[in-house]
Amino acid sequence: MPHDVNIVATIAVGFVLASIFGYIADRLRLPALVGFVVAGIFIGPFTPGFVADTAMAGQLAEIGIILLMFGVGLHFSASDLLAVRGIVLPGALGQIALATLMGIGLCWLWGWDFGHGLVLGLCVSVASTVVLLKALEERNLVESTLGRVTIGWLIVEDLAMVLALVLLPAFAPMMGGHAAAGEAAADAPIWLVLVLTLAKVAGFALIAALVGPRVVPWVLIKVARTGSRELFTLSVLALALGIALGSAAAFGVSFALGAFFAGVILSESQLSHRAAANSLPLQDAFSVLFFLSIGMLFDPTVLMERPQDVLALVAVIVLGKPINAMLIILLLRYPVGLALGVASGIAQIGEFSFILAGLGTSYGLVSKEGQSLILAAALVSIAINPLAFAAAEIIGRRIGVRFPRWSASWGRPKQHALNVELERIRAQSEKREHEQARKITEFVETFPLFSAVDGEAQEELLLLFVPKTASPGDRVVRVGAKGDAMYFVVSGLVEVSVNGKAVQLKAGSFFGEMALLTGAPRTADVTAVDYCNFLVLSLRDFRLFTSRHPAVRSAVQAMAEERLAMNRAAATAAEVAAATVDHSAAADK
Repeated sequence: MPHDVNIVATIAVGFVLASIFGYIADRLRLPALVGFVVAGIFIGPFTPGFVADTAMAGQLAEIGIILLMFGVGLHFSASDLLAVRGIVLPGALGQIALATLMGIGLCWLWGWDFGHGLVLGLCVSVASTVVLLKALEERNLVESTLGRVTIGWLIVEDLAMVLALVLLPAFAPMMGGHAAAGEAAADAPIWLVLVLTLAKVAGFALIAALVGPRVVPWVLIKVARTGSRELFTLSVLALALGIALGSAAAFGVSFALGAFFAGVILSESQLSHRAAANSLPLQDAFSVLFFLSIGMLFDPTVLMERPQDVLALVAVIVLGKPINAMLIILLLRYPVGLALGVASGIAQIGEFSFILAGLGTSYGLVSKEGQSLILAAALVSIAINPLAFAAAEIIGRRIGVRFPRWSASWGRPKQHALNVELERIRAQSEKREHEQARKITEFVETFPLFSAVDGEAQEELLLLFVPKTASPGDRVVRVGAKGDAMYFVVSGLVEVSVNGKAVQLKAGSFFGEMALLTGAPRTADVTAVDYCNFLVLSLRDFRLFTSRHPAVRSAVQAMAEERLAMNRAAATAAEVAAATVDHSAAADK
């Protein structure tokens, strides 16, 4: 049966070539995204052979942008950013301003207009978070002071670029551009458009800050309690895409901004790590489609027709930006080593540059030639970025030899204060993680029944439990009642009355399992003897959890059968004793 397979062919051929060129890039010690972009060039309209559906790839790339920004938001840490604000706020914003001016000056030399120069300058001013994280991970520097400062620097750059994405459509007509396809041109004055745009963004941010932290984690906790990994992953994806689409429809902000706020909202949840881990494969897959679509827009002939312009743009990225950043950091009186490390980390451009270039093209601010120049410069800068780290190490050693006293003393007080603050935040984070681990450890020690399941399942179980308290004399369970929950005694003492015999259960015990296993009514009264704290597992959650962990069900079943046998033995002994008493009484008569 004939049918359209453009989307299947685009994804299949794109993924195959991306895996091949990504592997080659990795073997050459380059970021895999270089290979992805090269794969996009091979399936683009500017090279012979198979030509993918550019429009379809562009729509898939939108999902990639949403998930990329969602990932940025998930890893956004307000506390880390506040700790390094003294260096990253003035540093990143100053570097963006200087790099943008350099881009505008370069376009002026080429005879291009101001709008073209502004967008190109913004494109060269922002580095790739993906490339930086890979470089830091390879050098085991992510948790170091340098790593956290550089990541904070890029977060500030990303936030500035998100603002640029929001404001660019409003300013496009004033800078010689036009409305994007399908959009009506704005007739209102530019100041009114700007005020309305900022008001919409502020309104969205306010609603996201007030409503999001209450609703989003609550939804995910409800979903996590189902125990379905597939449903949880789907819910995370639905939240990212839904908030992005809803923010664009209701507030007119970009998909990127909506997705970023979705990630930020979720980052403060106790499920943020799980959400990041579960959504990572989807982020990776659609990010590949994003970089493929970028490569499809690249015209390789620009390397032959304008090699000097490509080199000039690369020089701004790998020399101009790092020098600006290094000088700003030194003027802020931070150490030389930190300045060189940050400078080498930002000596490249990446995903945000592609997004800005694409947006500038859609609004008539950037020509196809300018977009190709940006893509070419990005590929070259990413490819040679490892050389920037090596050069920074060499320069740092030479400065240390040539100016030992100055390099050792410059910025030492600020470096010490920064280290202390970052260590305090690291200690708080470790304390939170330790507290969660302590809860799980104490839970397993109290209830060894669950020691056989892994840590993730134990965390899931803690979400399923509902805490409950009881005072002395409170009847917790009544004979004949419907068995709708199982109780785990965290603290206190309860008394179980079966067939006239009383048994006391202390912390670490559980009761109510028989009714859940058999479906029969309660067979015992349970009364609180002391002030008690329970963890209650409902019938539905009990069945759900034990269906995925048969060993737990078997253990509960075995203990229930043991208790039932003891109850039967006690009942038999009571009957025998009663019969003996009756027989003795009859004999006496």
